[in-house]
Amino acid sequence: MAKGKKYTDAAKRYDRDNQHSDEESIALVKSLASAKFDETIDIVVRLGVDPRKADQMIRGTVALPAGTGKDVRIAVFAQGEAATAAREAGAEYVGAEDLAAEVEGGMTAFDIAIATPDMMPVVGKLGRVLGPRGLMPNPKTGTVTPDVVKAIGEFKGGRVEYRTDRFANVHVPIGKASFAEEALLSNLRAVLGELERVRPASAKGRYVKKVVVSSTMGPGVRVDPSRIVGFSD
Repeated sequence: MAKGKKYTDAAKRYDRDNQHSDEESIALVKSLASAKFDETIDIVVRLGVDPRKADQMIRGTVALPAGTGKDVRIAVFAQGEAATAAREAGAEYVGAEDLAAEVEGGMTAFDIAIATPDMMPVVGKLGRVLGPRGLMPNPKTGTVTPDVVKAIGEFKGGRVEYRTDRFANVHVPIGKASFAEEALLSNLRAVLGELERVRPASAKGRYVKKVVVSSTMGPGVRVDPSRIVGFSD
């Protein structure tokens, strides 16, 4: 894939093979974000796990102290009082079989899907649509819950999902380029701290193999895990 001139120019401004401290990395990524829009800052962590093994498939949620800077659109599969509570809590889409029919027809204009446990027989039939997009509600991520109000508040307030892909990478947005460095740092450290907390006992050898932060349109900056405050591998 061809890179734009701004990307190429930014990549020339630093040594891409050099590993930086967390503070240096955030400052550098912010300086390299030159798009006309407020770029998202992402962290990608390569873990020393085998996602093919069930006990090493890492998935969950983490609360970002400084939030994501993004308006999170939420769909809630619920009925009765739970549906009413979800609407009052600010969910963009709420429904039961009617919402499921919309989704089955291709409507996926939301970032998070939450479901009450009684709705899972209905939601489970949407795997073909929700699964590939990473939107299928799951108890491990707190998106299958009887307390939809709490879940909506957490996800709109900065809680994000994480999971290993087939290459053992975990990709998480940690804010916007307009965030203060301290805010991005607190989010980055929260993600690394969470990944350390859920480290599988069966994972052998080096756990965190590589950490890279980047903006939407900018090149990746490598972070030295040993120089991330509060993290030890």
